[in-house]
Order: sequence, then structure tokens, then C-alpha cells
Amino acid sequence: MRRRHPGTSTWARRRRGERGAVTAELAMALPLLMAVTIGLVWLLTLGVAQARVVDAARETARALARGDDQGAAVAAGRRVAPSGSQVTVSFEGEHVVVTVAATVAGPGGLFDVLPDARVDAEAVAALEQKSGGR
Repeated sequence: MRRRHPGTSTWARRRRGERGAVTAELAMALPLLMAVTIGLVWLLTLGVAQARVVDAARETARALARGDDQGAAVAAGRRVAPSGSQVTVSFEGEHVVVTVAATVAGPGGLFDVLPDARVDAEAVAALEQKSGGR
């Protein structure tokens, strides 16, 4: 006959045998959760880089539309843009078109197989007319 311990149920005895299962399940799920977290952080980085190239294109286009020096306007855009960005300026009639493009490196590590992402933005501004009173 089997001895029963007072105060322990069949469920409690069964649970004691499953204690290691929770640890094993966590050990399997933790790397997946880390991979998902790293992927989401990289997507956030892409979003921030996209916002910066949009801001850089707008800043450069506004400065050129006001009549600022092209070198100074491009320098202002490069200060806003991610490092290594290309800023392209073209004049089309009464408008200035500025394109800013940047490459964002992947997260690295196990994700090194992912290609770098390219973000770009274009801004168009109407050239302001010079007034005689200035």
C-alpha cells in the first residue's frame, strides 16, 4: 500500500514532477523573445532614420527657397540627416527639389544576414521672390 503524505493532494504530487518543465519551456522561449525584441528595436531605428531624412530634406528645401547659399543649406540638411546621407539638390523652374538618402545598417549579430535598409525622402519648395524692400 502506498503511503500518503498528509496535506498533499494528487495534483501537488504531480506538479512536483513538472517543476523542471517550466524552466525548459522558458529556456526555449527566451531566445525567440530576444530575437523579436531586437527586430522591433531595429524597426524603430528605421523609423527614426526615416524621420531624420524627411526633416533634412525639408530643412534644405526651405533654406534654398529663402535664397540661402546652397552650400550652407546642404550643410544644414546634413546636420539633421543620419551620418553618411547623400543630399541632392535640383532646381526645376520656380521650385527647388531636395532628395536625401541614407543607408541604415542591420542589427548585426545573428541578424547579420539581413541586408542594410535604405531610407530616402524628397522635399519640394517654391522659390521665394526677392522683394525690393529688403
